Amino acid sequence: MATNFPTSLDSLTNPTASDKLNSVTVPHATQHANINDAMEAVQAKVGITDSAVTTSLDYIVKGATGIRLFSPREKWNVAASAATGTINYDLKTAAAWYFTTDASANWTLNFRGDSGATLDSLLGVGESVTAVFAATNGGSAYYASAFQVDWSSVTPLWSGGSAPSAGTADSVDIYVFTIIKTAATPTYEVSASVTDFA
Repeated sequence: MATNFPTSLDSLTNPTASDKLNSVTVPHATQHANINDAMEAVQAKVGITDSAVTTSLDYIVKGATGIRLFSPREKWNVAASAATGTINYDLKTAAAWYFTTDASANWTLNFRGDSGATLDSLLGVGESVTAVFAATNGGSAYYASAFQVDWSSVTPLWSGGSAPSAGTADSVDIYVFTIIKTAATPTYEVSASVTDFA
């Protein structure tokens, strides 16, 4: 018999001590074939390390966004880049980004999966993702002045009730965003905060 797993559980017949190898009920070769089929189905369901198969447990545990939590450690995308223009914030790369070169102008953050995947395709209604963006400022203070999800403008709800109107000179400004998909249209609610570290 071919395995029923993973759509349903198999009901395999166990041989008894008195069964002969050529038993009519479950021949020995058939028993091995059934177990091999079931094991291959289990391996396919679990997946290989860093599996790209979206139905595998490895892919699901890693998260469709590519965000993987390592106990108390979180993956950061650290870039020797200046915040400026429109920054495509690829959440499949990392949930936390740090631009270490002094910002050269105000910038727009565009949250997406990556160049080939929208955030809409990765989040179901009622699901959210949290993103952290750290921007370095030199003597001239710039800030994140506009926000998008998959190239569509969004207006965050800001901690304290007011959006920032400037950055902080000679510091690292750290923004934290929680993006909740509230409807399939798609619609998002974005909450945000910013703190400067000098």
